[in-house]
Amino acid sequence: MKKFKIEVQEILSKIIEIEATDIDQAIYEVKKMYESEEIIFNENDYITTEFTNYERPTNIPERETN
Repeated sequence: MKKFKIEVQEILSKIIEIEATDIDQAIYEVKKMYESEEIIFNENDYITTEFTNYERPTNIPERETN
C-alpha cells in the first residue's frame, strides 16, 4: 500500500466587536485578546473542515505529524 499525507484544516470564525481609534489598533487589540485566551472558540464557531493532499512547499520545513 502507498502512504499519503492528508492535511485536515478545521475552520472556526468569531466576530469580535471592539472600540478603537482605527482599524490597526482594533486588530492589535483583538490579537492581544486572542493570544491571552480571552477569545475562546466552541462548536458554535465551526464553519467547515477541509481535507487536502499535503504537498510540502520546497521552501518550508516539514511539520511534525501525529
